Amino acid sequence: MDFDLPEELAEVRKLARDFAEKEIAPCAAKDDREHTFRKDLVTKMGALGFFGCTIPEEYGGNGLGFLAHALISEEIARVHSAIRFYLNMQAGPAVTLLEFGNEEQKRRYIPGLLNGESYGCFAITEPDAGSDVAAMKTTATRSEHGYILNGTKIWITNATVADAGVIFAYTDPSKKHNGISAFYVNLHQPGVSRRNLDKLGARASPTGELVFENFRIPKESLIGQEGDGFKICMRHLNHTRLSSAAAAVGLASAAREAAVSYANQREQFGQKIGQFQMNQDLIAQMIVQEEASRLLVHRAACRADRGQPYNLEISIAKYAAAEAAAFSADAALKIFGAYGYSTEFPVERYYRDAKAYQLVEGSMNIQKLIIAQDALGYRKANR
Repeated sequence: MDFDLPEELAEVRKLARDFAEKEIAPCAAKDDREHTFRKDLVTKMGALGFFGCTIPEEYGGNGLGFLAHALISEEIARVHSAIRFYLNMQAGPAVTLLEFGNEEQKRRYIPGLLNGESYGCFAITEPDAGSDVAAMKTTATRSEHGYILNGTKIWITNATVADAGVIFAYTDPSKKHNGISAFYVNLHQPGVSRRNLDKLGARASPTGELVFENFRIPKESLIGQEGDGFKICMRHLNHTRLSSAAAAVGLASAAREAAVSYANQREQFGQKIGQFQMNQDLIAQMIVQEEASRLLVHRAACRADRGQPYNLEISIAKYAAAEAAAFSADAALKIFGAYGYSTEFPVERYYRDAKAYQLVEGSMNIQKLIIAQDALGYRKANR
């Protein structure tokens, strides 16, 4: 088993790191403070092929694979976690269309998502439907020329800026989760209102609410068949969990790097604070959790690249990486002391941003349910 990256993937990682440090880092604090959505970065990331790793060349991608996507996610999040969300909003809908869309949908929509010309999103969550996806109330009722969508989606990344997105709704509520369908819809039409939602972290990534009132959808917008929505949603979350898990590793790395650097500079009681064993204990735990999480993410990505089921592996990786990010950000703040609580240093941003990874793409409790039920034989994750 070779733990070293192939030369091509090592170059991908270097390209992403260089881009993040040159294009993202200089304005990270300002973008966070001002809640700035960086359209220019979406364009530049698209031009570099960052959104197209999981898409073949015939649809505008580069086919480098899921591990390449994970490496890019980690490097972007290491510099600014909020910008990493742009990857999921472009690549997530694209890979869903690749796997479940028809040929016309693939050729019409995927290239624009990959080159950054069209801003994407996906809308699952509702006020009363978070982890319980099947509790959604949004409906898509058949009409003469397609469907009429009614309902509210909340905590939707890119809600206020998206041009189009994957929307999940019931076409037949009587069938419960088997009655959910998925649609790729143009959001620049009458019948949808948007509202921005302020939040603790990831402030350079807009989050909001979408309210659909008699929103008309052409029948050509249906992805797959009616009733495929739940299956599509679970598959979609697998892919977006991979990027989120990799990003959490990147954030953990950033916190650890900041803590080590500060511990080697700050002096108290006549010595560098890194010489105190309590700080060494925190740093050692940060390193172990970061390294273990990275290997778990890479294992899941490699299974995805081989076309193998990876539901279990990505839940393990997502859980471990999110916990590592939260621990490392908290530990870094402790090592920095009052300076960690100050906006003068990025540690407070790491602390705020880390919490998102314990919530998005399936909460920590959902990941633990998947892992434990698989182990107990109640519900096999990779069935």
